[in-house]
Amino acid sequence: MSEMIKRYIECYIPTETCNLRCHYCYIAQKRKFNNKLVHFTYDAKIIKKALSKKRLGGTCMLNLCAGGETLLSDEVLEVTKELLKEGHFVMIVTNGTLTKQFEKISKWDKKLLDKLIFKFSFHYLELIRLGWLDKYFSNIELMDKAGASFTVEITPSDELIPYIDEIKEICLQNLGCLCHLTIGRDDRTNQIEVLTNHTFDEYKEIWGSFDSELFKFKSEIFYKKRNEFCYAGDWSVYLNLDNGRLTQCYCGKYLGNIYEDIDKPIRFEAIGCKCTQPHCYNGHAFLTLGDIPELNTPTYAEVRNRINNKGTEWLKPTLKEFYSHKLIESNKEYSKIKKYLINHEININRIKNTIKKRISK
Repeated sequence: MSEMIKRYIECYIPTETCNLRCHYCYIAQKRKFNNKLVHFTYDAKIIKKALSKKRLGGTCMLNLCAGGETLLSDEVLEVTKELLKEGHFVMIVTNGTLTKQFEKISKWDKKLLDKLIFKFSFHYLELIRLGWLDKYFSNIELMDKAGASFTVEITPSDELIPYIDEIKEICLQNLGCLCHLTIGRDDRTNQIEVLTNHTFDEYKEIWGSFDSELFKFKSEIFYKKRNEFCYAGDWSVYLNLDNGRLTQCYCGKYLGNIYEDIDKPIRFEAIGCKCTQPHCYNGHAFLTLGDIPELNTPTYAEVRNRINNKGTEWLKPTLKEFYSHKLIESNKEYSKIKKYLINHEININRIKNTIKKRISK
């Protein structure tokens, strides 16, 4: 019987430096590059205990993503290995250029690599500028042959438009298929808009030729405010892996610190219908996994996988099967009364905060 996903944990790693300088980078947009390399407050075994399967309720899917390049810190490798030993599935977001780190990982036990996937961000212009294109694809091949899964995605930016045909040719030569596409965000805007000078329709038409299921789904949900009852905060959470701060999502309640009272259960509570984000810009994960269970979406496996011209898939069988499940398969929906109470409490707190602000003026 295949394992099912109990929870999705989006893990932020506070490394805020990188060996690349991409014009569309979210950290660069907000001028957050500070040459900070994470040194975890707690060692890898403590982190493993804080995120044990027993404490989380089962096998979880964890996404490790730093503010800069995730693999710059050796400690990230140690933590990843411990989380895999615990039995979780782990995704690492990386620019794919740190060969020494991939060489270390390639020597790990095959049973661990079977549950590991790399999201290789394809920063084409920087790789060309630095002469690292061959190194990038060699590292992908190394991880693939070692037994890990992978996915390759590019951030479609206006600066890349003249190179579209070139990018496609390089992908076909090195991957045997095209890469996936995400959507570039302008995090400086209140509505988290697409990072482009084109209209959204033009943007979708320009980049649609990559036939990326990831891009298709993100295009469908981008700019759409979610008002349904969302289980983020229970079925999925947002975690600062260094200081242990746990919140419902990118917004929402503070749920506690995973490193405090480490032997006690973690408090989970869904965010409900009151998400304050303008739209679910990373719904390719949260929504495909099923945080809004009544929403009809592809599976996470479908938006991450590709099949090359040799018939080989990017996702290895064990990981593909895991990513094909939905959160509702291992969780229970709330009763109507519980949903009402959660939304009611949020409304009351908002009214209180509004009154306080008016009084303080």
